[in-house]
Amino acid sequence: MKRFTFLSPAVAVTGAMSPDDFAEAARLGFKTIINNRPDGEEAGQLTAHEEIRLAREVGVDYIHVPAAKHEVLEDHVLDPFNDALATAALPILLHCRSGLRSTIMWAAVSAENGMSLDVALTSAKAAGQDLEALREELGERIQNQASCARLQRAAA
Repeated sequence: MKRFTFLSPAVAVTGAMSPDDFAEAARLGFKTIINNRPDGEEAGQLTAHEEIRLAREVGVDYIHVPAAKHEVLEDHVLDPFNDALATAALPILLHCRSGLRSTIMWAAVSAENGMSLDVALTSAKAAGQDLEALREELGERIQNQASCARLQRAAA
């Protein structure tokens, strides 16, 4: 398998996967693969349908939460991604083309779920993805999400 790195004790990230990588992921003990690549992003990439088949063949759960590069901090992507992380069998292997999108999405939902933004960014950097340039945008998203949650509780 291509290089993968752990973002947390139960979540790792890698780039694009080849057919042989699915058996290797299973051998390494991953129970779930979450794919964040949209189909058709690049010529010759595996489709979600092909990845589902490959994952099933080796007994690994598979979840597809596609995110175009400009969508990584959008609710319509992060909400299902958060749900997938919360319900998937551990350990989880995230993947996209390079691992960057998956790492950004992981950092966003981890910080929204209580991990400090500093810890999320430090974990991402240790995994080879420096997200410091996104600190302000991630911080604003976290504040907005917290404000929305307070309003919903007040309205209930």
